[in-house]
Amino acid sequence: MSHEFNNPARRPRVGLALSGGAARGAAHVGVLKALAAHNVPVDCVAGTSAGALAGGAFAAGMPLAEIEAFARRMRWRDFGRLTLSRLGVQSNARMEEYVRAQFPATRFEDLRLPFAAVATDLATGRAVVFRDRGDVAFAIRASCAVPGWYVPVADEGGRQLVDGGLVTILPVAAARALGADVVVAVDVNCEGAKFLGAPRSAVGIIFQSMIHAQRSATERELREADVCVLPKVGHIRWDEMARAGEMIEAGEAAALEALPQIERLLGAAHAPRAARASHGDD
Repeated sequence: MSHEFNNPARRPRVGLALSGGAARGAAHVGVLKALAAHNVPVDCVAGTSAGALAGGAFAAGMPLAEIEAFARRMRWRDFGRLTLSRLGVQSNARMEEYVRAQFPATRFEDLRLPFAAVATDLATGRAVVFRDRGDVAFAIRASCAVPGWYVPVADEGGRQLVDGGLVTILPVAAARALGADVVVAVDVNCEGAKFLGAPRSAVGIIFQSMIHAQRSATERELREADVCVLPKVGHIRWDEMARAGEMIEAGEAAALEALPQIERLLGAAHAPRAARASHGDD
């Protein structure tokens, strides 16, 4: 193949599918950094839950340095506040407030790149994909509304929306629907929960079973992707935001490991600048 990397008219369109994963979503920042450092083009982004937050910031044009800084300093208190609702422990309205205040653009129509955020309709169990037009801040908040912890988010039609990870934790199909020819799927849950030992209670067995069920669904999505980026963060719990630095490094390493495959798909004759440098082309 001989597609130019930086000429969208002469190469496949590249889309990212960024998985949910709570605090592990910091690994997505590392992936974005590595792709940018090697001049890999990104034409559209789809994200679920934490992937929607990271992907939305990138699609809005927030500089990667700012995205990384936020990932390193964010804590759960930045996203939620206690509520008296019987439908959840907290409201995640603070997340919407943050996005609205910090993103360079907060309307889908104004984003730098096409973007999709996936939530779940609690009543029907079907995916709700936000894209093309509307409020980005609301869409990301809905995509991140972990059921049971955060109160469901109601849209204008009265639907109760919760975390998209319930039905589409890795939004490969959503990235493809945005027009991606090559989908790079980033799964921050690929290693499961290495920090867990053998279950010692009924609750432990239920939790392990849920992880296995989620893994099975994710594997189907991974088979639909063209490239799979798999950060090794299975030893880190989903609530450990303070370990963002480790996860960013893991994301970078995983993206670099997948880089040769991405190059082959986009055209080895026009490899990114950083990849050619060691061969004396610069």
